[in-house]
Amino acid sequence: MKIAAASTSNKDNGEISQRGGRAPFYQIFDETGKLVDTIKNPVEQGGGGVGPFVAKMLADKGITLFVAEKVGPNMVQAFEDHKIEYKEMSGDVASAIKEIVDN
Repeated sequence: MKIAAASTSNKDNGEISQRGGRAPFYQIFDETGKLVDTIKNPVEQGGGGVGPFVAKMLADKGITLFVAEKVGPNMVQAFEDHKIEYKEMSGDVASAIKEIVDN
């Protein structure tokens, strides 16, 4: 399992972003919950339709689960196309990842 969390920060203490496709950063975790990479979102300020772009970018990184506070319908469809599961959660990224890994 490889997890991507939409984050407000590129630091360990970030909050889960309210905007899945327009999050400032995506933090990548391995199956143990270890942070392995942080990606600055290249389409954070983009026009419409950023969800499918982000879904493809994450699929290319081998992501199997995505976490954000909100995931829009276009992004949901793109995740289904790429076989990526998603979970809508709020709070801090570290706690969310710990909850996912521990369950």
